[in-house]
Parts: sequence; structure tokens; C-alpha cells
Amino acid sequence: MNDFPLHPGKHALPAVPDPAEHAAYVRTTDPEADLSTLDGAVLLYQGRLLEHSLRTYRTCPRPGWVRGGLHLVEDQGRRFALCGGFGLGAPAAALVVEQLAALGTRQIITVGTAASLQHNLRPGHLVVATSALRDEGLSHHYLPPGRTASPSPALTQHLTEALAPYDLPATCGPIWTTDAPYRETTAEVTRYGAEGILTADMEAAAVFAVGHCRTVAVATVAAIADSLVDRRPRRHSPDTEHALHTALAAAAQALHTSTASPQTPGEH
Repeated sequence: MNDFPLHPGKHALPAVPDPAEHAAYVRTTDPEADLSTLDGAVLLYQGRLLEHSLRTYRTCPRPGWVRGGLHLVEDQGRRFALCGGFGLGAPAAALVVEQLAALGTRQIITVGTAASLQHNLRPGHLVVATSALRDEGLSHHYLPPGRTASPSPALTQHLTEALAPYDLPATCGPIWTTDAPYRETTAEVTRYGAEGILTADMEAAAVFAVGHCRTVAVATVAAIADSLVDRRPRRHSPDTEHALHTALAAAAQALHTSTASPQTPGEH
């Protein structure tokens, strides 16, 4: 069996490229490229959700700062960035997290959709990840060998609390991140479902790994869009759309609340 990554122990080795080089490059054309004064950033995986956010908030676009579309928001005392249009999957999300961190972002919440592994999780239900199975490739380049990656406990708690006032079902628990959405097998769905894994996604483990490496607080919330345990292919659902809108609003509030809350030094 081949080892992965091919070079053992690479997570502990310095890399040749440095994300700071990206920030320096951006500032050659825009010296004001700095996100350190914001509450944080919300990453949006669905294009429809980005369109909704641009209708909901007054935004200021910042083209060229990161891959995809970056928009700065000031709303009811909250100051945060929205980022979307950068693609799907672990490498795309991790690249944006690296670039946001290099520009000074200290907190990131991702909002997207996921497939259910539990019979009671249906479209419109929200899941806040407490850990993610590392069944993708990218996290293994950032962290020592291990089965799971974890988000920021503090930011995850703020996100959970921000969702509480809304009249939507929301569950916290572990999820499964995989690079191969068309290779999710019955054996895996059965096994992970029996272990209490709630959903499958394509990004969370990688985003958690980069956050840990770069000391950026990261949390993830996903709306159920389809099911793997009793197969229901994705179809447009008003319940899922409503859940995504709710998750976005809660994420913005959680970033603001977390910024205003004292944290233990080094906690992220």
C-alpha cells in the first residue's frame, strides 16, 4: 500500500510557496488590501446563495483580492466579507482560506449544502460540524496522520448560538468529507451512518486543516439538500433555500459575536 502523502511527514516541513506572497502581490495594485479589521469572512459554495447575499446586503466588491468574488459588507454594526464563486471541493476552498488568512482574516464560517447520512435529516435541516472525517487528500498535507479534523470550538459554539433563535431544525455533530461525490458507496454510507456521522460534504476537513495550520478560527454549517441513506437525488427545494439564507444570517452574527467575546489566548 502506498503511503499518502508520498513524502512522509511533509505536514511538518516548510513549504516553498508562502501565502504572504499572494497578499504582497495583491497590494502591488491595491495597497488597501487588508481584511484584519473585519469580523471575519463567510464562504458561500452555492451561486444562488451568493446572489441572495448581494441582494440582501449593501456590498463593496474587492476584485482580485482572492480567487472568486470577494465583497465587503457593513450591516448593523457588523463588518464582514462574503466570498463565493471560487469553485467546489477541498482544494478550491482551501486555496481561498489561505488567501483570506494572508490578507488578515482571523475567522471564517463556511455555508453550503450536504447530503444526509441519517434518516431524520431532511432538506432544510441545518448541520453544524463538530468534526470531519478526512477522506479527502488536502488535509493530509497540512496535519499529521489522523482520522478527523476539527473546527474552532469557540466559533462553532457562537454559530450554534446564533442559529438558536431561528425556527429551523439544527443539529451539531460529525460529518464526512470526501473528494469523490460520485463514489460514495453503500458500504461507506452504512458504516459512517452507524457511527453517527450526519452528512457528507466535499470541503470541511480541508478547511479545518488549513484553519488549524494558519491559526484561523473556522466553523461550518450546511443545509441538507439530498440523502444518501435513503437515496433522494437533489432537487430544488424551498426548504433548503430558506435554510441556506438562515445559515448566512447566523454566520454573520456569529462572526460579530465572536469578535466581541474575549477568548483564551491561542484559542481558535
